[in-house]
Amino acid sequence: MCLAIPGLVLERFDGPGGLPFGNVRFGAVRREVCLAYVPEAGVGDYVIVHVGFAIQRLDEAAARETLRLIGAGA
Repeated sequence: MCLAIPGLVLERFDGPGGLPFGNVRFGAVRREVCLAYVPEAGVGDYVIVHVGFAIQRLDEAAARETLRLIGAGA
């Protein structure tokens, strides 16, 4: 079973090898996430993150609904 969680992109920066990275917030937790699979993601966007990689952008309503369904709040 795989789990991917929505998070909010707070900051973008160049990571190792010039890959796009971002600081992403998951509730009270912040993590560095590789944005190479969704290079169009910017500050203020929600992304779905799996094992440190953002794999999809999504709108705020979808992110909040997903967080509500898994009991994580928004």
